[in-house]
Amino acid sequence: MKTYNILLLGSGGRENAFAWKLNQSQFCNQLYIAPGNAGTNQFGTNVALSMTDFAAIKEFCLSHEIGLVLPGGEDALVAGIYDFFQKDVQLQSIIVAGPSQKGAQLEGSKAFAKQFMQRHQIPTASYREFDNASFDEGIAFLKQHPLPVVIKADGLAAGKGVIIAQTTEEALNSFSKMIRDAQFGDAGKKVVIEEFLTGIELSVFVLTDGTHWVLLPEAKDYKRIGESDTGLNTGGMGAISPVPFADANFMNKVREQIVKSTVEGLKKEQIEYKGFIFLGLISVNGNPYVIEYNCRMGDPETEVVMPRLKNDLVELLDALWNERLNEITIHSDVQAAATVMLVSGGYPNDYEKGKKISGLQNVKNSILFHAGTLANNQDVLTNGGRVIAVSSLAPTLKEALEVSYHNANLVDFEGKYYRKDIGFEFQ
Repeated sequence: MKTYNILLLGSGGRENAFAWKLNQSQFCNQLYIAPGNAGTNQFGTNVALSMTDFAAIKEFCLSHEIGLVLPGGEDALVAGIYDFFQKDVQLQSIIVAGPSQKGAQLEGSKAFAKQFMQRHQIPTASYREFDNASFDEGIAFLKQHPLPVVIKADGLAAGKGVIIAQTTEEALNSFSKMIRDAQFGDAGKKVVIEEFLTGIELSVFVLTDGTHWVLLPEAKDYKRIGESDTGLNTGGMGAISPVPFADANFMNKVREQIVKSTVEGLKKEQIEYKGFIFLGLISVNGNPYVIEYNCRMGDPETEVVMPRLKNDLVELLDALWNERLNEITIHSDVQAAATVMLVSGGYPNDYEKGKKISGLQNVKNSILFHAGTLANNQDVLTNGGRVIAVSSLAPTLKEALEVSYHNANLVDFEGKYYRKDIGFEFQ
């Protein structure tokens, strides 16, 4: 197998975890991260490129002999980076580790994903979709719908387009804001109303070459800002892997009822898909249901999945491109991984950037994955809501969390906050 010059697109904790993992590969020659952060530059070279400026990305790939492009987030994939490369004779041979624009609609459109699941009998919550033309029908539907009820903007809304309404009034208000007030712009022109499922959630990660597939270590993330899962939703306050309730029996149901049907459904519909499928699942009485699909890895889940993945990531992506994932066996560390996210004061609402971070050099036995940071001469400054993920591996989940919390305490910046109960339901 040849070595690759690699371009990784993104600037968050997920991309820092990818950079850390790619850098360990014997098949990684030069690694570039666009735009990267103060952590990614330890593993490669940060470059000032926009993730959706495909013309600039093309120029960079050709001038730096890039052989593999890994889009970390969904933006480039939903905008069609895979198709852009495939249609250009100069770029066709470059691996783009992600689906076609049509495949990325599994994440880019909630309605597309729900229709796809319905067509292929994939277990999910019952739903209806509405737009401006069917607004009154949607109001009538909500008035008689059992509570709580889930209201989702159809398109990408930076993780903020899902409302779990506890009252009919809240439901009607949210629905009206999305469609009539364009709260999420074009993303909310169409709205999906879904039954609320009660259970415990987890994230399962599939890597598919369009025919074959493998499962990476599963994870569970913690979205709410407050302890005991209270308060506003965030991009994720921490994660654990493995997930204690995801035993062999449960995971077998996931494989048979969801993964197999999803990959076969994509193939049947001739949707090109060579990349990650992130299954946001919920276990309802021991049975898995799909809450959402994403077309990339999760964040902060990647920060626990990559430390547990023993395979060479470049080798996996090469097998993905050459449709030989059937030759690959995934090897996972038997140890548990836990990550704790340090966030800016005020997040997920308004917060200040530019706070100096201290204590990074004092951390031992954890990996620091930078999420929202910026290098400024010798200093590292905060540059986002989620600042640093503190990830640790240990024989048990309890021990992994203890190490992460010990080190979370050593890193400091003005306004620092983190949840002190990640993994609480398994302690």
